[in-house]
Order: sequence, then C-alpha cells, then structure tokens
Amino acid sequence: MSDSSSTPRPRRPLARPGFDPAAQPWVVANDTLAPVSPQLLTPDRLRGMLARPDTWKLELSRDNDLRYPGREGEPVPAAVLIPLVTREDGIRVMLTQRSAHLHEHAGQVSFPGGRIETSDPTPVAAALREAEEETGLPSGHVEVMGSMPPYLTATGFSIVPVVSLVRPGFALAPDACEVAEVFEVPLAFLMDPANHRLYEARLEDGRVRRYYAMSYGKHFIWGATAGMLRNLYHLVRNGLG
Repeated sequence: MSDSSSTPRPRRPLARPGFDPAAQPWVVANDTLAPVSPQLLTPDRLRGMLARPDTWKLELSRDNDLRYPGREGEPVPAAVLIPLVTREDGIRVMLTQRSAHLHEHAGQVSFPGGRIETSDPTPVAAALREAEEETGLPSGHVEVMGSMPPYLTATGFSIVPVVSLVRPGFALAPDACEVAEVFEVPLAFLMDPANHRLYEARLEDGRVRRYYAMSYGKHFIWGATAGMLRNLYHLVRNGLG
C-alpha cells in the first residue's frame, strides 16, 4: 500500500514482524478444500459470481486480535485493487513488491493500494487512484466487479479489497520510490488451497501469530495480502460452485 498522502499526518510507530515470516513452521492449509477448476476461471463466470454476494464465505483476518504496539485503536481506512489480468493463457493476478525503505509493509508483496484520502469519494476511487499512482495501471483498462468486506490488519488498517478485471494492452510505469517490482501470478495457482500455507510464529511475549502465505517462484506472499487471497478463494469457490 502506498505511503503517499495528500495531507500531512504524524507517522505511526514502525511495525515490523520481528521474525522471518518465511522461516517459521507451516502446514498446508487445504483443509480438504478443493481447487477451483481453471476452466471455471473466466471473465464471464467471475462477473456472475461477484453479482451474488449471498454466496460469499469469508474467513476472519487472523490478525484481528493481534495488533503491533502503537497500532491499536481505530483502524486507518484503506483500499487495494485486486487486478485480475485477462491474459491469453488465463487470468493472472497483478501484485507488487514494495520497496525496502518504505515505512509501511516494507519489502512485502502487496496489492496496489493505500489510504483512503478525504478527496476520494469511495474506496473504489481510492483503489483505482493508488493503483495508477503506484504502477501506472490506467483506470481505463480496469473493470471493477465489486468490493469484498474490509480486512483488518495487525498494522492497524481496515482494507477494502476491490476486485477487478484488467484488459491487457496497458503499459506500466511503476513508481520506483514505492514499487520495486510488478509481477503476475496465475489465478488458478492461487485458487488451489494446496498452494496455501498456514504459518505459526511464536512472539517474544509468548503469543502466537498465525498467518497465511503462498510461495510463487522467488516471491513470498504473506500476511494481509495472502489473507485476502484466501478470502478471494472462498468467494470464488462458493460463487462458482
């Protein structure tokens, strides 16, 4: 998520996990859940699925009761774009690797997005604005299909995930100050729970933090981004079932 803001605000304390997220013990989080067939992951079927919110089944954020010090209290409203790019070989999810020097979620894999500013009329508008500022993705290539319920993070954000289809043919221009890399992952890979891992990290104060993660090539997708992808799996599986 973007660190940029149109209005000055005091920075909150740094929030770092204090452990290597990829080095903790984990189990496969398939829970006897079946993968979504790649043949079902078409633009028309996804549009129909998002038109039926009564079928949505989401998991609560595993960070709900475990905030970083200094990140307690009312969460900061934010929005991210979940860009589903309609490639010839199937739909792919666009993700970013955040720059290592950023104050929020440094070096992590995330969806393009950020804080909802007072100038943003809706969370959708914020997600589209942030995606264009961070990656150069033109809003004219984006078809918004719907928004998922807010996702609460340990870093004190309440994030609205905006699910969209993206028509190819765009040229990206990532903001080097915020984005180290833009990459894509096949949606079919992410919609297979066999690729979902549930990690467990024991904190210094004795508490245990559990979080989802997906590894794809050199990229380790974890925390809120993985949690939102897990929720997208439930949404798609139930909507297409």
